Amino acid sequence: MQEQRQDPLIEEALRWLVVLRDKAASDSDREAFAFWLKKDPRHEAAWRRAQQVWMRVGKIGPAFAKREAAAALAAQQSETVPVLRAAGPRPVVPQATAARRVLVGRRRLLYAAAAVTAVAVPAGVLLSSPGLLADQRTAAGERRTVTLQDGSTVELGAASSLSVDFSPELRRVVLHEGEAFFNVTSDRGRPFMVEAASGRTRALGTAFDVKLGGDSVTVSVTEHSVEVSVEGADIVVGEGQQVRYSRRKISAVREADLGQVEAWRRDRLIFQEAPLGDVVADLERYRGGRIVMTESRLRDIPVTAVFDAKQADAAVDTIAATLPIRVRRVTDLLVVLSPKA
Repeated sequence: MQEQRQDPLIEEALRWLVVLRDKAASDSDREAFAFWLKKDPRHEAAWRRAQQVWMRVGKIGPAFAKREAAAALAAQQSETVPVLRAAGPRPVVPQATAARRVLVGRRRLLYAAAAVTAVAVPAGVLLSSPGLLADQRTAAGERRTVTLQDGSTVELGAASSLSVDFSPELRRVVLHEGEAFFNVTSDRGRPFMVEAASGRTRALGTAFDVKLGGDSVTVSVTEHSVEVSVEGADIVVGEGQQVRYSRRKISAVREADLGQVEAWRRDRLIFQEAPLGDVVADLERYRGGRIVMTESRLRDIPVTAVFDAKQADAAVDTIAATLPIRVRRVTDLLVVLSPKA
């Protein structure tokens, strides 16, 4: 049966994170946290993961925080069980008075609710979201084709965004996040450039796919060729080939599995010996929310599978059933992967 209990270490780490971010955090709070952090080596890993979750979802605006404060207090008054429930005893604050314990409890309830809600906030309200002012964007699980003013088309994958800047001299597109397939119309007087992360791809009358994942970008060509440039290094990628680059580094050109590259356009996700970290990153774009791993070694587990992009949750269950991994759903939008004991 699928494991669906909350993960106690991640939950407790999230609680400590929101307590310490509170301006009212005391020296006693910090001492208690230091004690908790050193008590078990697993606490440090959980703490790092909680920080990653927080940073990835960005910061919530004051109006949103005020709304969550009212919701949290209303939940407390009606004795509603909070979203984050303690899996064990609450962290002990040394020498806390009864009044202070009540204050700390209310504060933790408020900020814990805000922390979980942050995972569910749409990208449009996150102040640090990539491509906040993008011209085109798709939601989690959405796929859409856009026709540009020159007649070129762009098919945006799930949770993707881009900006368009056309001038008489240059057709420039910036891919902020996600994946896009470009079918470019020829215009010798105006080069077509796609910028993603630290590099750019110049179309040479072509159709190609650009996928931005983490700190790397993969460019795959289905028709004709493109020129990929990174830090002054230029490389031509021909039909049926692909290249991957990161900051100041570009791989050698290699043969591309075009069926796998274009599978997402048919609502399929195909992985061939792909690291679990890459698989998880793709599934996040289709299911929404966050999928976190409690140990970094899990990211390197190879995965070979074909998933239905519209059934991303079922894909997570399949991974748990076939790999030595336990899945815990802390909330509908926060899934934790950890090694099976």
